[in-house]
Amino acid sequence: MENKDLGFNSKLIHAGDFHDELGSAVTPIYQTSTFRFRDAQHGANCFAGKDKGYIYTRIGNPTIDALENKLAALENGYRGIVLSSGMAAVTAVYMTLLDKHAHVVSTDAVYGPSRAVLNSHFEKFGVKSTFIDTSKIENIENSINLSTKLIYIETPTNPTIQLTDLKKVVEVAKKNGIITCVDNTFCSPYLQNPLDFGIDIVVHSMTKFINGHADIVGGAIIAKDPDLYAQLRKTMVYMGGNMDPHQAYMVSRGLKTLALRMERSEQNAMKVAEHLEKHPKISWIKYPGLKSYPQYELAKTQMKGFGSMISFGVKGDVNAGATLMNSVKLATLAVSLGGVETLIQHPASMTHAGVSKEQKLAAGITDDLVRFSVGIEDVEDIIADLDQALANV
Repeated sequence: MENKDLGFNSKLIHAGDFHDELGSAVTPIYQTSTFRFRDAQHGANCFAGKDKGYIYTRIGNPTIDALENKLAALENGYRGIVLSSGMAAVTAVYMTLLDKHAHVVSTDAVYGPSRAVLNSHFEKFGVKSTFIDTSKIENIENSINLSTKLIYIETPTNPTIQLTDLKKVVEVAKKNGIITCVDNTFCSPYLQNPLDFGIDIVVHSMTKFINGHADIVGGAIIAKDPDLYAQLRKTMVYMGGNMDPHQAYMVSRGLKTLALRMERSEQNAMKVAEHLEKHPKISWIKYPGLKSYPQYELAKTQMKGFGSMISFGVKGDVNAGATLMNSVKLATLAVSLGGVETLIQHPASMTHAGVSKEQKLAAGITDDLVRFSVGIEDVEDIIADLDQALANV
């Protein structure tokens, strides 16, 4: 059957995989830097693009190709590109689309390093950036100018859990001839497919939900258009940000259980969110599955589920949040997210430490904000852990 005819779970298991001549049941690890040519003409044909044979792992590798094709099938894109990290993916997008004096419109609460690399590096080469609340479409419209080349958004945002209407973004972008890119890390392809709404590029930190086991670092780019894909691929090859074959194998293995993991963690997150919403020591909570969540209806429209990421505030000063994080016993105090284990962290002092205090406050990243990535443990144990930790606050 063609990939397009398969259901999501079947794509997770079968899409992109190939069978080698030895009959391996899973895609083998081609742990090699270079590939042998049959003869001189074969080598020349490979370099000329007349033969699809492999040349060098930075350019292409069967194990890596399998993962790229699987991701493209899951995101309904043309083709995927996998890289050594999520930030390698983000930087490759920037490098491909931004030239001197280009302008970027981006989400104000975007992942800290995604913002920092624009401000600290691309700005040196004349690139300008405007960071706004993209949940209000008029902010995007008012920020666009003749130099705007890219609208780069996160939805939901990290860590403020705010949504941006994908359909409206596409309408504005197409009217102005601007490329759009969505960081889909928080949802994974299981919960959201931005390309289906007309978005041009999707990026992922595969370190998170896609791999799901906190044991590799990786990134991905999926493009809808073949020409745009070719441009992005060329940038990756020249920058040398490719993923290692063993790394690709590990991600492919973790990816096969994405739906099972997401279903369980989402079920847990819903119960945790409902519990925290009523807890006397919690001042506020943001989770798309709660009916009190301001964008609940939009979440139901463009997401297939509500995910497992929760942000909340602890009553008291910044020390109250620190006490909570120092008191958990089941949850792990660590950055990252989307693994089988529950993680807790403080964005203002950790993942977004490189963003100025003024910029953090403007983006809603307050000192009391705690980011909670709900894992697949027994939910009763997760809740009990939070309760005993909150008792110390």
